[in-house]
Amino acid sequence: MTSAAPAEWDRQARSLRFENGTLSLLDQRLLPDEILWHRCQDSADLIELIHALAVRGAPLIGIAAALMLGQLAHQGVHGEALRTHWRVLRAARPTAVNLMNYLDRLEPLLVAEQPVEQIMQAALGIFDEDRALCRRLAQRGLDCVPQGARILTHCNTGSLATAGGGTALGVITHAQAQGRNISVWVGETRPLLQGGRLTTWELSQAGVPFQLLCDSMAAGLMQAGQVDLVLVGADRIAANGDTANKVGTYGLAVLAHHHGIPFHVVAPQTSIDLQCPDGAHIPIEQRDPAEVRGVRTAQGALRWSPADAPVHNPAFDITPAKLISSWVLDNGCWEDFSAYRPGS
Repeated sequence: MTSAAPAEWDRQARSLRFENGTLSLLDQRLLPDEILWHRCQDSADLIELIHALAVRGAPLIGIAAALMLGQLAHQGVHGEALRTHWRVLRAARPTAVNLMNYLDRLEPLLVAEQPVEQIMQAALGIFDEDRALCRRLAQRGLDCVPQGARILTHCNTGSLATAGGGTALGVITHAQAQGRNISVWVGETRPLLQGGRLTTWELSQAGVPFQLLCDSMAAGLMQAGQVDLVLVGADRIAANGDTANKVGTYGLAVLAHHHGIPFHVVAPQTSIDLQCPDGAHIPIEQRDPAEVRGVRTAQGALRWSPADAPVHNPAFDITPAKLISSWVLDNGCWEDFSAYRPGS
């Protein structure tokens, strides 16, 4: 029988709870209409939630996986059995590199004689580190946001996707709190409408003025001079600065470049993969065709295309470094990624 976990192990974020040594995750598929928490008993539970995008956000996925290993160690799983969980968790999301980066930190601790305390403290340290990274990102990104800026963002990069205040959306909410008098254009972000469902919900709660638009409307807004800058997140940044993010990001970068609009990527250094030379080497996950043939919501499912319509459904696309105005990282704002150096 597993003993009670110390209270100092407890952690809580907007979409993640770690209480008494057990991981629970908010089902983001049901937002904004329904709040449902899933308690994860083992790695299979977590992987199922990751694949279904019930839990999402590159930082949050990595944090959840690290805490799951801590939970398993606390339950008495150790040695090769724990390493098996490590391997399957590490492969759960091929594009987002935070997952691999975090789990690789824990890998040296997964030996039979390693005290549970050390594994758990390493996992908790990753949670605490992400909160600090989000705070630094919000401050670094503030320099990119002029007074009265009209900001276009894509997907969801807020507190639902991290342990802290978020990445690109964290910059936006911090700018609002600092009195920048901003407004936000929110792309719906196909195929799962994470902008329309999640970003709008977070902005509403933060009191940030916004308007929701279909992804195809961004070009007209830019042509009309209604966008001052674009802020997006990242699931992986290659060594040359090429960046993988939610599908549709590349198109926005092309549009921003054509219209002379600054395009900023906001991400922690844990999203950087210096072993990956460029965007061509970043694996792109293909998702369920049903996500494009229709939509599933808390109210039910609706299909608008033929049930057997062939579908191309990549979850991400690659934005070349030459289209990016700057990479806003927790250790600084880099306008030339070739000059980037790791550090705090």
